[in-house]
Amino acid sequence: MPHRKKQAVPAASPAGREWFDREYDAKTVYRRLWGYARKYKAIIVAGLLLGMLTGGAWTPIFMMVKPLAEQLVPSAPAPVVQTVETGAGVAKADRLTGSLAQADAFLGRFGISLTDADGSPKAPVFALIMMLFAGAVGLKMVTQYLNQYFLTKAGMKVVMDLRNVMFAHLQEQSLAFHGRSDVGKLMSRATGDPSIVQTIISSTMSDLCRAPFEVLSAVVFVCVYAIQGGLLDLFLITVLGYPLCMVPVVWLGRKIRRWTARMLEQSAGVGSGFHENLTCIRVVKAYHTEAQEIAKYEQANLRQYKMNMRAVRLGILVGPLTELVAIVLAGFFIVLCGLRGLTFVDVIPLLPPFLILYKPMKQIGRIQVALENGRAALQRIFSLLDVHDELVEKPDAKPIAAFRDAVVFDHVDFRYAGRDALTIHDADFTIRRGQMYAVVGSTGSGKTTLANLLARFYDVSGGRVLIDGTDIRDYRISDIRAIIGAVTQESILFNDTIAANIAYGTPGATREQIVRAATLANAHAFIAAHPEGYDRVVGEKGFVLSGGERQRIAIARAILRNPPILILDEATSALDTVTEQQVQAAIDNLMQNRTTFAIAHRLSTIRRADCILVMEKGEIRERGTHDELYARGGLYRRLCDIQNRQNEEA
Repeated sequence: MPHRKKQAVPAASPAGREWFDREYDAKTVYRRLWGYARKYKAIIVAGLLLGMLTGGAWTPIFMMVKPLAEQLVPSAPAPVVQTVETGAGVAKADRLTGSLAQADAFLGRFGISLTDADGSPKAPVFALIMMLFAGAVGLKMVTQYLNQYFLTKAGMKVVMDLRNVMFAHLQEQSLAFHGRSDVGKLMSRATGDPSIVQTIISSTMSDLCRAPFEVLSAVVFVCVYAIQGGLLDLFLITVLGYPLCMVPVVWLGRKIRRWTARMLEQSAGVGSGFHENLTCIRVVKAYHTEAQEIAKYEQANLRQYKMNMRAVRLGILVGPLTELVAIVLAGFFIVLCGLRGLTFVDVIPLLPPFLILYKPMKQIGRIQVALENGRAALQRIFSLLDVHDELVEKPDAKPIAAFRDAVVFDHVDFRYAGRDALTIHDADFTIRRGQMYAVVGSTGSGKTTLANLLARFYDVSGGRVLIDGTDIRDYRISDIRAIIGAVTQESILFNDTIAANIAYGTPGATREQIVRAATLANAHAFIAAHPEGYDRVVGEKGFVLSGGERQRIAIARAILRNPPILILDEATSALDTVTEQQVQAAIDNLMQNRTTFAIAHRLSTIRRADCILVMEKGEIRERGTHDELYARGGLYRRLCDIQNRQNEEA
């Protein structure tokens, strides 16, 4: 990871906002958005050009309406031919009436004539006009489909990239960041907000490049035609056929609904995995599986992208098919008028421009609103991406393959971000290889914080934590996590099989190794008693298992990882007496030949410790063996006496 400077912690934030939120102007957020979209610029530029072509394609369609009407309506005036005498005979003059005459005059420059010598239209003329009209309509449909497809595809790719970047960014943040941030808000910011970005690219940009050209084509044509012909009414009758335009919407809607349901299911899976990861972030950090989690999330995100694109292919067909139905209905109306002897030749060309004018005008009106909504979403996204609370790993960090000598807390001080008072003050002790050190004290005395500093979940505010004589800040973080295992009071399991939970953080573990670890953790018996055995799915946070079963699965995970340094954070405090005995036996197996740092609420579990540290208000007030401390009659003895009375009363 690149070296980043830690961001200063703001003093306060307004209500409803996260502590890391910032304000960005529109230019800044959209310039940064382009930084993510730039890699797809070929698709975006193609989509924009196709959008412009789509808007401009209405012009030839409008222009061919009247020639079609002149050919279909019997009352249309016949072309007038003027002849002149020349030396070679009789030649046709170039002043003809009607749209057909204008086309004939234009094509005459290339030696092509649409009329016979007597001025009557050639037989293939109508077929040619129909082919040109159909070609123009078909071209517009194709360009409109590709315009929306390309921009939607680019938008989805940008959203996929943003989500991946945000997820990876959250994996890199320290536990201090996750302790200060709301998981639900982070999920909304990282999964929901990028969808608004997709709307900006796929819909707003499409409207921005297409709608003005559609409006321009319609307005210019209507103005020119109305001035030339003096016809400004009768077009409203075509609105009666509008309800039939909903036929393709209903037909495609059923298919889209099915694909959308599947898409939402996949989206829910992505959100569930995201939430689970953040809920279990302590285990991810402890086993240094950030890269594995990022890869797993990217795969799920890719599956969601593919599902979305299937629904999109059907969804963007609705618009072109609706317009096609409208055009067919308009053509049918023209034919009907001609067959009944109605003279609408001069009126019909006005109908298509007016019919298509409403939609692009409405789209243009929505662009500003969409851009503002997009800016708000991008501010939230970039505020998250701009906060850096990662643990800084030095560029020249040292590897550590094994633990050989001792762990030393050298006059360590620590305070949490935003607090003035020290949580740990002048902690100074040494744990030799193979020893068991225990920490006791009342709630809030700093016991767990000491363990977190040893695992380098946080960096010390003063002093040093040394492993084999080297400051742990000089080691690679991945190597520190590899030699330190943790079993906490809250056994965190993933919604996966028992085997997968035991093997978490130990890639490539065989089934035999998993079973052996479970056996040492006194878990094999209850696992094998279930029909699904090691393939049983434990549910979210392991809810299908009891507290003692979850704890033994976590112990088996640590046994399989086989770390030389072990942290036990009140691993049996939440268990009943019988279950505690089972778990304690598993812990005894786990502790063999390891250096152990144990945090205990029940003092009976640490009587065999080589040294017990008694903490109060962040300071080590007493230290020694159980017998030494009890005989001293100080704070430790008072804790023991209080707990003994509670046990007797129970």
